Amino acid sequence: MDLIANTYEYLWPGGPVMIPIILTSFCMWLLIVERVLYFRRMDKDDVSLKQAVQMLNQRPLQTALKGLRAGIVMNFLKERTKNNKLDTGILKLCAMREKPHIRQFLTVIAVLAAISPLFGLLGTVTGMITTFNVIALFGTGNAKAMAGGISEALITTQSGLLVAIPGLFMSAFLIRRANRLERRLDELILTLMRNIKKTGS
Repeated sequence: MDLIANTYEYLWPGGPVMIPIILTSFCMWLLIVERVLYFRRMDKDDVSLKQAVQMLNQRPLQTALKGLRAGIVMNFLKERTKNNKLDTGILKLCAMREKPHIRQFLTVIAVLAAISPLFGLLGTVTGMITTFNVIALFGTGNAKAMAGGISEALITTQSGLLVAIPGLFMSAFLIRRANRLERRLDELILTLMRNIKKTGS
């Protein structure tokens, strides 16, 4: 309860601009967690290239069939026709279906991280306007009245940066994970295509 009360006391002087900053932060971290879990699921218990080729040749594996490579091979096996040219096209289609999922939400995360300091800047402007209005009415002698506008300006700026900095870091981290996953996918497709042509399936 003390933590909630202290958080409320900190955020309240920021004024109405804190609402979009909080919503931006919540949505951004929700998407970040979803992407982290997705990449973890694609990496965890995945099969090696050698095992993927064994699966293609319909050799049963003792390991759990999870991850990116295993999913692509299993989807391909459901649709394969035993025709060399058709199977090559089907394999590419399986890869094309998965690629959009790899980069899903990454642009949204980057945009949310980028706009949060702009909300902070908006709070800075509104806070300074409030301060100047107080100065116009009471002059510079009423420090307590001026403190509200200054607090709004500083808290919104700080909050926007606190959302943006880890958000941009996580965005870059997730983009690197996506690039690595795409390279694994391309490597898998090339290996399986060579195997299909070699075996003449």
